[in-house]
Amino acid sequence: MSVDGFALLAGAHEYLLTVVRGVPEGAWGAPTPCSEWTVRQVLNHARLDQQALVMQITEEAPAGDPFDPADAPADGGGDAVAELAAVLEGAAKAWESVRDAGSVPTPMGPMPAAAGAAVAALDAAVHAWDIARATGQDLPLADSLAEGLEGPAARIVDFVRDTFGKFGPVVEVPADAGRAAELLGFTGRDPQWAPPAA
Repeated sequence: MSVDGFALLAGAHEYLLTVVRGVPEGAWGAPTPCSEWTVRQVLNHARLDQQALVMQITEEAPAGDPFDPADAPADGGGDAVAELAAVLEGAAKAWESVRDAGSVPTPMGPMPAAAGAAVAALDAAVHAWDIARATGQDLPLADSLAEGLEGPAARIVDFVRDTFGKFGPVVEVPADAGRAAELLGFTGRDPQWAPPAA
């Protein structure tokens, strides 16, 4: 199946923005499927990852360490949605600026721009799901988006898991669970995860 990495990125960015817009005011400190991180930390990680994935294109380092995200608002207490939207717009423009390049530098090594954009889409989409689940939003990862993300996942998840230890072990899911559940399980997530009871 031929996948348009730029279209995947647009869809994943919109999914992430939609989920973050829906976070209730009191839910930023809630636990998430990323067991060591709160909702706010997952958001900060997702934002910083989008910057890190294009830092060799933009020649600008992310505004913090994606692997050690602060449990605090990115801009000192301002509008989380506006901050995220600005980062996503900048990242999308960076990928677009190298659309026709045969190969571009990325933290995972050189790859075509469309492939790099698809990796960024994977990151945005799974963290959107993390936040949606953590905050009780009925905004599942669509099977259609997940299907497009299978290629980028196969390309980088094991590398990141083995090199940085940042994806959990594969979670086995039933054969008929659907494309989204399969993708989530491959990235170390339990598709049935729910917040702990109060």
